[in-house]
Amino acid sequence: MPYDPSAFPPFAVTVDLVVLTVRRHSLCALAVRRGEPPFQGRWALPGGFVRADEDLAQAAARELAEETGLRVHDPAVPTQDHGAHLEQLATYGDPKRDPRMRVVSVAHLVLAPDLPAPRAGGDASNARWAPVEELLQQGGYGRDGEPVAPLAFDHAQILADGVERARSKIEYSSLATAFCPPEFTVGELRRVYEAVWGVALDPRNFHRKVTGTPGFLVPTGGTTTRQGGRPAQLFRAGGATLLNPPMLRPEV
Repeated sequence: MPYDPSAFPPFAVTVDLVVLTVRRHSLCALAVRRGEPPFQGRWALPGGFVRADEDLAQAAARELAEETGLRVHDPAVPTQDHGAHLEQLATYGDPKRDPRMRVVSVAHLVLAPDLPAPRAGGDASNARWAPVEELLQQGGYGRDGEPVAPLAFDHAQILADGVERARSKIEYSSLATAFCPPEFTVGELRRVYEAVWGVALDPRNFHRKVTGTPGFLVPTGGTTTRQGGRPAQLFRAGGATLLNPPMLRPEV
């Protein structure tokens, strides 16, 4: 029997983005207020439909730029400022996740250094960074006295999955440096771990671990006083992608 595309029900593919950064020592996610139905006026993760002429990574990068103004980090330009790490997270295909039609979403995790206020674009009427604890609190999210409501679609689950991916992955990989500028101090890196894990870490023990892990950090030869006090040594991310031994997450 020849293949008949009309024998199968049509469905759409979207990309949803879990964009995480550390701001004011808190792990924050990018939330956009939907400007169009469905869920008009509700907060959601940025994202949109995949176009016929693009692959998933291209769609994710385009949506990130359109809705936030952020760009994906180019590995060919290691000193690029404000570049975002992008990786595929998971696929979500509940038949009822979108009231418009059958929509399968391929979620992506985006990690970026501390960034300025994002810009809204696409079908987003507003965009802001919000602490993940507030976005995931029981009952939903609201700001400035507005009614509290759950995130649109199944975005609360997608966000929770993205946060857990980041928390677990910085244990065994160098991904935590994606939250840092090109040059950073051990103290700044420690605050990334503390924000992502939600725990306080012993400064001396942390310094010993990260500087003693082969390939994790490379001294730049410079120092900075931006944290106040005595000059602190500056580092950049090393070539290691897997940490041995891993940075185990403390039990809470």
